[in-house]
This record gives sequence, structure tokens and C-alpha cells, in this order.
Amino acid sequence: MSDVMRPETLEQLRDAIAWAVGEEQPLEIVARGTKRGLGRPVQAGHTLDTSGFSGISLYEADELVMSAGPGTLLAEIEAALAEKNQQLAFEPGDWGPLLGQKAGAGSIAGIFACNIAGPRRLKAGAARDHILGFKGVSGRGEIYKAGGRVVKNVTGYDLPKLFCSSHGTLTVASELTFKVLPAPEKTYTVLVLGLDGAAATRAMALAMGSPHEVASAAHLPADIAGGSAVSYLREAGASVTAIRVEGPGPSVEHRCRELRTLLGSLGPTEELHTHNSKTLWRELADVAPFVARPELQLWRISVAPMAGAGVAAAITAAAPGAVHYLDWQGGLVWLGMPPVPDAHAGTVRAAVAASGGGHATLIRASADVRTAIDMFQPQEPGLAAISRRVKDAFDPRGVLNPGRLYPGV
Repeated sequence: MSDVMRPETLEQLRDAIAWAVGEEQPLEIVARGTKRGLGRPVQAGHTLDTSGFSGISLYEADELVMSAGPGTLLAEIEAALAEKNQQLAFEPGDWGPLLGQKAGAGSIAGIFACNIAGPRRLKAGAARDHILGFKGVSGRGEIYKAGGRVVKNVTGYDLPKLFCSSHGTLTVASELTFKVLPAPEKTYTVLVLGLDGAAATRAMALAMGSPHEVASAAHLPADIAGGSAVSYLREAGASVTAIRVEGPGPSVEHRCRELRTLLGSLGPTEELHTHNSKTLWRELADVAPFVARPELQLWRISVAPMAGAGVAAAITAAAPGAVHYLDWQGGLVWLGMPPVPDAHAGTVRAAVAASGGGHATLIRASADVRTAIDMFQPQEPGLAAISRRVKDAFDPRGVLNPGRLYPGV
């Protein structure tokens, strides 16, 4: 077998994995390779490239369903959906530039396998909430399919959701089926200027608790807001707390007025209309504030929404030079830190634990750092045992992306 295998049929994919199982040869699984920097480096002598499974095989706009090969570019899918005024509602970002790759090169398989969702996750859910089914080959070399084309097909064990966040360690997909939804007519954003982290957290909670159907809420400290392509943020000279509303034009305009009244006592407010709003939320989905700072090690921290600002403040106090912003109403902290050999893992995870618990994932660091420390939140013994049994059930010889998540998993 060659070092790089590029099957083009399901049978060829099965044969490649069956060969790896028989020879006990580990495989690095890639579609377009833009997510290789996520997780621990895979130690494998052979690469299984699924980019040959490319293209949209089914798109029923009236039924809000699409199927595509794993190597299909996210940009191709988004372009096809835009023609029908539809979208991937969970708003996956293009993380290629964040991880040192070119823009527009990421695949749909990478989005689902890494469970990547953008700022609209608050309203629409994660990537795993939108996958309906898949076809593929397990680490046993067995062809199988899971789920279907509608939600009611998903009964028993929800294997499509298990595929999400597996980072290619359980199954190599040959086709993915997922939900799509109508795109909003209008997208506006209410900005509140000059709030610190604690006040911004209160403002976002107030907006989310209102009857105004907020789609997203984020807080950008002044140094992050100053790097935006949106002039209102770039020239604000202050922190910006952003509240997004979407829907029919008259409804959006009314809700923005109400939100500005609701939040006006906290600080000066501004309003972005559709073009600037889309630019801002695309920047956050793509984690653009840290694309321009490639020297920083980057953490993605998930905690309770009211705890995010405090976690960021605690880490920044312990590690000068750290910069951050908050998404998901404060429940998601993007934190960039000056590089050190352990990526400040002890400081980060201690702050998360002190907040009441959560997850901290190292998204970007050099290969030697990613090899030396846990990239993902360390698992409790019981959960680690379950993960091990799941891995053994799907990939008993450990040939699919071995060690990508944790040693041996």
C-alpha cells in the first residue's frame, strides 16, 4: 500500500481499512486536511484521504435536507444553500486560517467530525444537532450506515451524534446527510459600548432573558473590537457587547428598538444592519480576532454563561499577556496566551474548575506542545472507561487516527 490512499468508491474505502486492520497499520484520516492541527498529532505511517468522496449528492430544498461527500468543500455547500436562501443554521466557521491553512479549503466532514458551531449555537444548537445520518466504514473494515434523511429515522443509539466530535477516531464517512434551514430575511445587531466583563455578562443575560428572540450574544474587549473589519467596532475605542436578532424586517426593527431601550441604561448603544452584522458574526464564527495573532496559543473554554468573564479575568491575572473575547452569552471564552511549553494548562484548568466546572480545549499550539499535554479536557475515570469501550467497539485494532483525542483513543 502507498503512504497516501485515496479511495473513490465505498468498496475501495472498505478495502483500505480492512488492509490496515489486517496489517495493524494505523491510518491518519483526512478529507481536506485543514483540521490536522486540532487534537494530538497522529502517529501513522499511512494517510487515508477521503477527498475523492466530494460533491453534493442530494439537495431537497423543500424538505430542508442535503447529503454530500466528506471531501465536499464547506464553501461549495454554503454557495448552493445561498442560491435557495438557505443556510447551515449552526453557522460553522472557516478555521483554516486560524490553523495556518488557506481560507475556503475546509470540508463538511471536518465540520461534523470536530463538531464546529459558530455564534448562533445559542439558538440553533451544535453541529451534532443537525446531522441526520451517514454512510461509511468502521475501524473493523465494515460498511454500515446510521440515521437517515429525517429526524424520525434516528432511533436507538444515535450514532450520527456520536460521529460528531469523534475527530475521525471511530468511522470514516463516505457520505453525510444533514438538516438545512431558511436564512433570515434581516440580521441586525445591537451594540452596547464600554462595558467591562461583569457588566457585559449582565447585559447579555438581560437580552437573552427578554422576549425579543436573541440569536447570539458576544462581548469583545476593546483590543479585540479594534481589530474588526466593521468600522463601528474598529473606531469605537471601547469594548463592544453585541446582541444579534434575526427574522422578518419589521420584526427585527421592532426588537432592536426594544433591546436598545432595555439596555440603554447600561451604556451607549449603536445598531448594525444586515451587511455589517453579517461581517461581524462571520468574524466571530471564523475566530478572526486570533487569525491575526498566530503566535498565541489558543484555548477554547466552555463554562456556564455567567462564569465566562470571571474565568477570563482569573486566567489573565495569573498569565499576563493573555487576550480574550466571550461568545455564547459568555459561556464560550476564546483565550489567546503567550506560548510556553505547557500552554498554561494548569492555570487554565484550575480557573475552569474554580468556576464550577466546564471544558477547556487547546485549539492551537505547536506539535510538540500538542503531544506533551492533554489537548482536550481530562476525563473522569468512569467517562474515560466508556470512551475506551466505544473506541474498542468501532475500532478494536486502533487503526483510525490513533491518539488523536487522548493517548490510545
